[in-house]
Amino acid sequence: MKRIFWALGITLIIGSCGKISDGYTITGTISGDLENGTQVFLRKTDENNQPVDVDTTDVQDGKFVFTGKAEMPELQYIFVDKLPGYTAVVVENGEIVFSANKDSLGLAIIKGTEQNDIFADYIGKSQAISKRALSIQQDMQRANTERNEASIAALREEMNELQEEYKTFELDYVKDNPNGLISALLIDRALASRVVPAAKIRELYDGLTPKIKETKVGKEVLERLVEFEKKEEQSKSTEVGALAPNFSAPDPNGKLLALNDVKGKLTLVDFWAAWCRPCRAENPNLVRVYEKYHDKGLSIIGVSLDKKAEDWKKAIEDDGLNWNHVSNIAYFDDAIAKLYNVDAIPAAFLLDENGVIVAKNLRGPALETKVAELLQ
Repeated sequence: MKRIFWALGITLIIGSCGKISDGYTITGTISGDLENGTQVFLRKTDENNQPVDVDTTDVQDGKFVFTGKAEMPELQYIFVDKLPGYTAVVVENGEIVFSANKDSLGLAIIKGTEQNDIFADYIGKSQAISKRALSIQQDMQRANTERNEASIAALREEMNELQEEYKTFELDYVKDNPNGLISALLIDRALASRVVPAAKIRELYDGLTPKIKETKVGKEVLERLVEFEKKEEQSKSTEVGALAPNFSAPDPNGKLLALNDVKGKLTLVDFWAAWCRPCRAENPNLVRVYEKYHDKGLSIIGVSLDKKAEDWKKAIEDDGLNWNHVSNIAYFDDAIAKLYNVDAIPAAFLLDENGVIVAKNLRGPALETKVAELLQ
């Protein structure tokens, strides 16, 4: 029995000789005239997206080394004191090799571990598309100089197609690289853009490997995805054709006022705020349309996302907004804004006499055109 355990011990020792270290080493080389003792910083972003130092080392004869242990792969950044730019690196256990010129840190080459190899592959392919975009932009500048309208139109179309290609490229890259940290980061970007349906993002997230899902960014992506799915589901209640949700809130005098109390033949629910410049710029148009069509059945109820009641009331008076108003003075935490899935203003919902949403976010001449059509 002892011989068996001894033999097993030999096997484990031999096996451990080729095993990757349980920590990481980042070995860096910077070409160019760089003074010995120049500080190099390894940084990451905190919950407020601000850079914080993880580690600091010095350059000696153009080289530097970082060592540590990573529980999970994490995107961090290498900065060099007094040099412009920085380099993104996936910090994970293993031997990571960094090389760059001091005048172009952003073009550093990083390799040696799985995540950094995947990241470098993504960067190379995305840069190829970016070069094509730059070429189109240069051609566009020449066409504008020459006032060649046919070329300008063709180049705009080409740029639109390239933008669609890039979006498809990123989504396909996630699908093809479910074991890449960059894939989780790309999903996060797709969530932020809000142009990719929640179902598609869910499909991509579900395809990630368990290891990537357990990373910090993987967990954050899941939280944002769940919230995005929730908002997308809520938005169905305020799509064109849906019955607008009723609500109530205090008016400027503190009296509770409900949407159902003020609906007319046609009702505009206008989300705005005194601090919102585009909202204030649109207010003269609203005043004009309201004065022209109020007697024909147009009602407006303004829902303010202001932070201070005095600012809200002053803006109503200054802009001459002589219609119904309500506000919880809660900024974007306003319950009505959440009910209508409003996270940017101005936002507006046009309702028919039954409270059904017939149009959204109409401004300028488009608003009057629709109001005139519906009140004929």
